Amino acid sequence: MPKLKPGTILPTPEEDAAITAAALSDPDAQPPTDAELAQFKPARGRGRPAQEITKLPTSIRLDARVVSAFKATGEGWQTRMNDALLEYARRHGMLAD
Repeated sequence: MPKLKPGTILPTPEEDAAITAAALSDPDAQPPTDAELAQFKPARGRGRPAQEITKLPTSIRLDARVVSAFKATGEGWQTRMNDALLEYARRHGMLAD
């Protein structure tokens, strides 16, 4: 049984049975049948959907001021940093595309 937070109040077995009976009496909230369960498909994994162009995880040493400046722009700062590097590489003919 999972560890409960202090002050948690659990229903008695009788209360639990009454709650379950009430839930089962609702025709719109019936548990799925075995046939319905067999039709379930697994959800995709956590995280963002897979993309055609994947990014390569790497370790790089950057000037602390640069990292702080990008982090200060909020969520998505790593993507913005990647975009800035892509722009630089394009301008300097470093990429084929």
